[in-house]
Amino acid sequence: MRRWPSLYKLLLLGRLATGVCHDLAPGCLNTEPADLLKILDFHNLPEGVTKTTGFCSHRRSTQGPDVAYRVTKDAQLTAPTKQLYPGDAFPEDFSILATVKPNKGSQSFLLSVYNEQGIQQLGLEVGRSPVFLYEDHTGKPSPEDYPLFRGVNLADGKWHRVAISVHKQTITLFLDCKKKTTQKLLRSPNPIIDTKGIIVFGTRILDEEVFEGDIQQLMIVADHRAAYDYCEHYSPDCEVPVPDRPQNQDPNTDEDVSSVLFSFFIYSVFIVCFYIFPVIVIACDSLFKMMIGFAKEPLGPCSRTSMLPEEKC
Repeated sequence: MRRWPSLYKLLLLGRLATGVCHDLAPGCLNTEPADLLKILDFHNLPEGVTKTTGFCSHRRSTQGPDVAYRVTKDAQLTAPTKQLYPGDAFPEDFSILATVKPNKGSQSFLLSVYNEQGIQQLGLEVGRSPVFLYEDHTGKPSPEDYPLFRGVNLADGKWHRVAISVHKQTITLFLDCKKKTTQKLLRSPNPIIDTKGIIVFGTRILDEEVFEGDIQQLMIVADHRAAYDYCEHYSPDCEVPVPDRPQNQDPNTDEDVSSVLFSFFIYSVFIVCFYIFPVIVIACDSLFKMMIGFAKEPLGPCSRTSMLPEEKC
């Protein structure tokens, strides 16, 4: 039988007590944001990618503007889907978060995820009335049921903070920190997205349209609630200092510290209750019985407490 180190016990107890998942605990779903710009190697400026000014030309408490990347039609960026969640399945409920400025009037897919057979399973379009493409392992929903965000224009030449929450049978769009719409997502009860395929940035296979414009963030988080707090935890207003890792920020840093402390407390209680306390109880019980035994004995020269030699009693 495998002996669990104390740290693993602590983390697992903390997970059960607080609902927070830590990467060190086996069986946890990884809620660390999957940073697609990092996975796609944007920071090394591949062909068709250059640095540019991001969402904020001046941010409070920083020495310069936000950093973003300008993408041209020459960019060809792909990566294995496995890099999103190594060792884990693609999350059933999730958020897609992006800070992006497509060229005015453009229409293209910002992100496409394909399975091993080359079938597109996931796609986020940017432009006028963009579509959200989702197809699980059973082929649901059908193309005519893909969510379409009518009245939304992401290609007006301006920066937009886009957050999409996928939860059970619904999809919710947040645009520039405001909830725009919630629509049905008619997928299977237990949908599966294959991670043995590839991620394609900025287009779909065989599409002529490609993404051209600026992008500052593109992340997938294994938590549908992350979209609700995108502007608070991931892409704050220009008056708010940007976190240390603008492309991959973790909104639960303080919560994780608190949860680890609380986990330590729970673990300590566990040790006291199941190891130390029983020993104390047994010792106290034995002492109590000994005292009762003494109390029942008559006082006299031959009692247990007597100092007389045994042969004289």
